[in-house]
Amino acid sequence: MGSLFRSEEMTLCQLFLQSEAAYACVSELGELGLVQFRDLNPDVNAFQRKFVNEVRRCDEMERKLRYLEKEIKKDGIPMLDTGESPEAPQPREMIDLEATFEKLENELREVNQNAEALKRNFLELTELKHILRKTQIFFDEAEHGGVVSQMADPNREEEQVTLLGEEGLRAGGQALKLGFVAGVILRERIPAFERMLWRACRGNVFLRQAEIETPLEDPSTGDQVFKSVFIIFFQGDQLKTRVKKICEGFRATLYPCPEAPADRREMAMGVMTRIEDLNTVLGQTQDHRHRVLVAAAKNIKNWFVKVRKIKAIYHTLNLFNLDVTQKCLIAECWVPVLDIETIQLALRRGTERSGSSVPPILNRMETFEDPPTYNRTNKFTKGFQALIDAYGVASYREMNPAPYTIITFPFLFAVMFGDTGHGMIMALFGGWMVLKEKPLAAKKSDNEIWNIFFGGRYIVFLMGLFSMYTGFIYNDFFSKSLNIFGTYWKVNYNWTTVSSLPSLQLDPNGTDYLQRPYPIGMDPVWQLSENKIVFLNSYKMKISIIFGVIHMIFGVVVGLWNHMYFKKRINVICDFIPQMIFLLFLFFYMVLLMFIKWIKYAPTNEEINGPYCAPSVLITFINMVLFKANVAPSEVCDPWMFSGQLGVQRALLILAVLCIPWMLFAKPFLLMRNMKSKMHQQLNNHGTENGDVEGGAGAVQQNAGTVQGGHKEEEQHDIGEIFVHQSIHTIEYVLGSVSHTASYLRLWALSLAHAQLSEVLWNMVMRNGLRYENWYGGVILWVVFALWAVLTVGILVLMEGLSAFLHTLRLHWVEFQSKFYMGAGYTFQPFSFEIILDSAQATVED
Repeated sequence: MGSLFRSEEMTLCQLFLQSEAAYACVSELGELGLVQFRDLNPDVNAFQRKFVNEVRRCDEMERKLRYLEKEIKKDGIPMLDTGESPEAPQPREMIDLEATFEKLENELREVNQNAEALKRNFLELTELKHILRKTQIFFDEAEHGGVVSQMADPNREEEQVTLLGEEGLRAGGQALKLGFVAGVILRERIPAFERMLWRACRGNVFLRQAEIETPLEDPSTGDQVFKSVFIIFFQGDQLKTRVKKICEGFRATLYPCPEAPADRREMAMGVMTRIEDLNTVLGQTQDHRHRVLVAAAKNIKNWFVKVRKIKAIYHTLNLFNLDVTQKCLIAECWVPVLDIETIQLALRRGTERSGSSVPPILNRMETFEDPPTYNRTNKFTKGFQALIDAYGVASYREMNPAPYTIITFPFLFAVMFGDTGHGMIMALFGGWMVLKEKPLAAKKSDNEIWNIFFGGRYIVFLMGLFSMYTGFIYNDFFSKSLNIFGTYWKVNYNWTTVSSLPSLQLDPNGTDYLQRPYPIGMDPVWQLSENKIVFLNSYKMKISIIFGVIHMIFGVVVGLWNHMYFKKRINVICDFIPQMIFLLFLFFYMVLLMFIKWIKYAPTNEEINGPYCAPSVLITFINMVLFKANVAPSEVCDPWMFSGQLGVQRALLILAVLCIPWMLFAKPFLLMRNMKSKMHQQLNNHGTENGDVEGGAGAVQQNAGTVQGGHKEEEQHDIGEIFVHQSIHTIEYVLGSVSHTASYLRLWALSLAHAQLSEVLWNMVMRNGLRYENWYGGVILWVVFALWAVLTVGILVLMEGLSAFLHTLRLHWVEFQSKFYMGAGYTFQPFSFEIILDSAQATVED
């Protein structure tokens, strides 16, 4: 049980491994995940270490696997994930893995290259098919009555009109000798292409273009692109050269197009035949590629695990040192003391697997270095430990706040979020995540918000349960009361009086109260009372202070356990005792006044002890600090709650104030006295065994001067630093006790705000849906309830829940943990395959 409240006891060990057995032993330790290795070669470059070539080979294998994974995902092939983690393969198996990956990569790249070439050829033939079809349409239109084409200059209003008819084409073919080129271009480049032709050729060309309806696949990227067919008529070689350059600049593809219709039809038939043949070959190529990827998808997850394990092992071996004989590897590692036997068994298994006859040696070492902090967690405590570590990792063997946080965190949250209905929603959500945690964890979602909720599923579940409990105490269920035990009030007025006077308040001293305590929680009639807020405000404000003072006192007591464990008696005398006296004599005394007021000033008591004569606890506490006497509200009232209260208060205040110089000066004074006694012992150590001094009195003076001169500056520096540190600590505690006590009032404030917001939401939304009684009332109620439910979940559960969560977190981090928690440690980061694989998976998903 000790490790639950403190971090594990750690030790630094030296590990001697035979070179042949090192790989297998490190593999076993990686599966175990209980050893943190230290880098014994911090000054050696990463590229100059012994196993750098093996790490490079693993990097290359990982690159090939990522390429295979990319191709598998591109085809949408599911990758088999059994959830099992295969063992790290032996070093000799690396060659087989490399050969397998090399073969798969080469085969896949060759298939991809062939497929790309075939697709490019298919694209060219498809474009040529569309060119032959569209140009035939152009010539057919020209032969049947002529075609008018207008090419407008975008910068001028002039237009050039070219008339090509049957006579024009004949004339162009005989006298004018019109030439033409045909090709395809991206559809979005057509406007700029036209303008460039106009300007460069001065309007002496004739352009016709038509869109290709179906998109074409780009063989390089696989994207679908839209293109257009164009044909350009011109006269002369000079214009021909200029047109071709413009087409080249716009990355248009030109294709040969025969002039004779018979030749075009013959070419079109040949193109269709070749397209059909290409379709057959492309289908066979895709089938072959699919078979290769399906075979690879069955094993790629296991391959990734194996390669990453091999890489992690060689990375770890690079942290080791070689002995002089080059036959033994030496490592240093932090290990938990309780797990040394388990680690030795793992080393023995690794040695047997490797076939080595030399057993490994694990020696414990003495060190002055602070060990890492290791807190064992399970799936339940992991979330609470993460909350503590977010503030700061505990120092080595420091008291761990996580076990206490399991109860205090959801309870303080529930004090602010006290509503049975809202708590039930939160508990159901947390319970669903707990019940379905295995299938939900197997999905490995990359949604950060969902991962935060799922990681804290037990926190959410407990917060919901505790909120249901506090909501039952407040008798608050979606801003309404639960009338379980009935009410202990009776109405002595008639209906006319009650309906005409809505401001009637509940008087506990009246005849309308049965004078018996309610069984549990609040009487439901308070929900209807006008003085409900006045009553609940006083109640919740006082319990907030009570919970806060008890929480802070417990934090100071936990600090005592730290001082006793580390055997710091001076901290017990100079820190714990005055801190506890200061907290008890001032703030716990104020808590006692609250209980005295509740018990003594009952509504049924006589006038001198009635509610009217009850002194204000806050005014009493202020008067106590100011050394002032209480003032009674009337002559018949006693200003004091008990006899001798003034003397008791002054004595408590004086003792509490005396604790301030006690905290401020006692510790530096005792430390300074200890330093002087150590210096005195050092001076006395220069004498001989029989008490004579070597070298006479002059030598003693010289040695004393040397010692004093060597330690004077260090002593002054240390004492000054101690005084400054202790002053800061004292001021922080004294002022913090006041501010932290007031900070717990957030329990009251958020509880009141949550209850009022819930009530406002009911009155402004849900009540409107209950007004109608006809058939359409059901429809209206359905719509209004949907709106109310969305606002309830979105605002009151999510937003208010997040607000209460953050305030609860602050109360633990600042008000509670500041009393004892240093948080100056560093986390134990063992060499664990599980952690490495999880982080690698998260990196790939990101």
